[in-house]
Amino acid sequence: MAARSTPDDSADNPKPSLQEVTDAVRTLVEVMRGHGLTELDVSSGSVEIRLRAPKSGGGAKAHREVLGSADAPSLLVQETPGHVVTAPMIGTFYASPSPGELPYVRLGDLVTAGQTIGIIEAMKIMNEIVADRTGTVTEIMAINAEAVEYGSPLLRLDTTQDGDE
Repeated sequence: MAARSTPDDSADNPKPSLQEVTDAVRTLVEVMRGHGLTELDVSSGSVEIRLRAPKSGGGAKAHREVLGSADAPSLLVQETPGHVVTAPMIGTFYASPSPGELPYVRLGDLVTAGQTIGIIEAMKIMNEIVADRTGTVTEIMAINAEAVEYGSPLLRLDTTQDGDE
């Protein structure tokens, strides 16, 4: 449920007010609750909304309330811990050595510093991208065969077992 806009959309659609965004978020929270959804990403024009339901059991410290009142649903934003491995260059990210092969890393994998986590093709050269820390993969943020820029997030590592975080 995502909408993409073109640069010309902004001229026809002025920026929404804070109240309009707040109302939309509250409506989306109700949709999530009503359908048992745990994640929802929506974008329209320059507005991007990413909602994640809090995980049950513990972790209350990792959440903060940003919206809500006695008569409205509250919205909790999860502050995701961990170290983000970023792209060291501009190019096309590939998650596996070649099409049809298994990806270098998957969710839950333990990677070590120096381990290859993907490839970025730049100027027809395939550059292996390595993890700069040891940790468990908790989120893969880059999309296979999509362009990345310098500093784009590739994946998130839980490094707490090593005391790095």
